[in-house]
Amino acid sequence: MSKGEQGRRLDLYLLQKIPSKISRNFVQKAIKTGKITVNGKPQKPSYLVKVKDVIIVPDAEPVMTPSIEPEPIDLEILYEDHDLIVINKPAGMIVHPIPSHMSGTVVNALLYHCEDLQGIGGELRPGIVHRLDKDTSGVMVVAKNDLAHRILSQQFKDRKISKLYLALVRGRLDAQQGEIKVSLARHPVLRTKMSVNDAGRVAITSYRVLKHFGDIASLVAVYPKTGRTHQIRVHMKYIGHPILGDKLYGNSYGASRQMLHAAKLGFYHPRTDEWLNFVAPIADDFKSLIVELNSQVVRNT
Repeated sequence: MSKGEQGRRLDLYLLQKIPSKISRNFVQKAIKTGKITVNGKPQKPSYLVKVKDVIIVPDAEPVMTPSIEPEPIDLEILYEDHDLIVINKPAGMIVHPIPSHMSGTVVNALLYHCEDLQGIGGELRPGIVHRLDKDTSGVMVVAKNDLAHRILSQQFKDRKISKLYLALVRGRLDAQQGEIKVSLARHPVLRTKMSVNDAGRVAITSYRVLKHFGDIASLVAVYPKTGRTHQIRVHMKYIGHPILGDKLYGNSYGASRQMLHAAKLGFYHPRTDEWLNFVAPIADDFKSLIVELNSQVVRNT
């Protein structure tokens, strides 16, 4: 261990040092169960390593990363150049492969469309710098080279990205605009969900009501200032107005999927530093539900 590596968290240090084919899950589980020892004793993942530490890691079978196949899937491309590609992701499509779902993703489509995307930013997530949930539609930017991936990722980390979402939510909001600032963490039991938790990471969402559909629903412009998992969905439920169709944090309310759309995305071009703005048209099912809600209001008056 070099002096420059001293003071790093044990888990992060090991993830850097172990062979690339060993899974991250193996390391984290081994630390938590005490199988990885430091100077003969188990330590927490947050332990800060020292130059003279003797760290013992048990043998493990290498975990092979499954290959991702390019697939001729149609994409709605909003913009493309040598450094990046911007798409309007449809609802129902997963962004990148996971072990249980290796085909039909945005990445499979991009690998077919972009010949040189493989390997940028990771084997399972080539080019991906941010994600949208499976049933969220809208604008996404993908990096086509390492330079673009590094700079765009940093912009997301530094909160320099401009994001606007449109959401159809249940009920009539009392305030025309507001800000939600509550911390989020993984649900302690249902690991696919996030929950409000003071011990979690801070999450900030601003919103502005665009239209009321009587007391039935509201169309809301949402501006997430942070990028936590399921942030908008959890925050809207927290203030008592879950997103229509969100089966995880509410119920269907007559919608086939969560009515959340990433409408606008702005960022600095990674090579030219020019500010770029992109708008993604809303999907047909989103439009149809707005028409239906308007019809319900008319029938009730």
